[in-house]
Amino acid sequence: MGSAPCSGKGRGGGGLQDLGCMPWKLSKQKGVLVAAEVGGGTGGVRESLDPGELDLSPLPEPPPRAIYHEKQRRELCALHALNNVFQDGAAFSKETLQDIYQRLSPGTLVTPHKKSMLGNGNYDVNVIMAALQTRGFEAVWWDKRRDVSSIALSNVTGFILNVPSNLRWGLLRLPLKRQHWIGVREVGGVYYNLDSKLRGPHPIGDPDELRKFLRHQLRGKNCELLLVVSEEVEIHQTWRSDSC
Repeated sequence: MGSAPCSGKGRGGGGLQDLGCMPWKLSKQKGVLVAAEVGGGTGGVRESLDPGELDLSPLPEPPPRAIYHEKQRRELCALHALNNVFQDGAAFSKETLQDIYQRLSPGTLVTPHKKSMLGNGNYDVNVIMAALQTRGFEAVWWDKRRDVSSIALSNVTGFILNVPSNLRWGLLRLPLKRQHWIGVREVGGVYYNLDSKLRGPHPIGDPDELRKFLRHQLRGKNCELLLVVSEEVEIHQTWRSDSC
């Protein structure tokens, strides 16, 4: 869960709220690695050890690429989105984000944490921005007036969206929505929706399918998009295509 950024970079902080992402039942594992078929082939010809002879048996297929997918627990959707984008369960921890939250000065907030543009949540966009900066990355707020065709995908590490999400009480869906952070990134040439509330990674497809997915999300009410890029990409603004 979180809040939307103002334009430009900002370092700021927020507070914890009672309202947050809905709990999600899962095993003791923080996250899981899911095998996904990426690429493939029809096999090949292997040269035999005996001169002049060929082994025509197909080459063994490469093992499937593992996709890290951290599932929802408590109110930590911002943490899950970050780790899923970085494909590393050790990239950030609850303690790390809590420490960042406590160190951020209220006087430097982009938006007040307790009353943010996107609604209340555990960690807002200020904490996400500061967390990314500890690893040499930046969060670029996407101006929804632009079409996503102007994003230079090859220079973007991943995407974090803030979207409305249904609240549940056990199996009962409540007629209420709260804001929820989700991560999206490319693994093995395929883009995946790594929403922590999903049972597993959901394949989106190639770059064209990704753009369709982002357009659909941004047409919805109260949806915001952050581009996760390296510091160098942000400095040189190469997350934008030449047509921007």
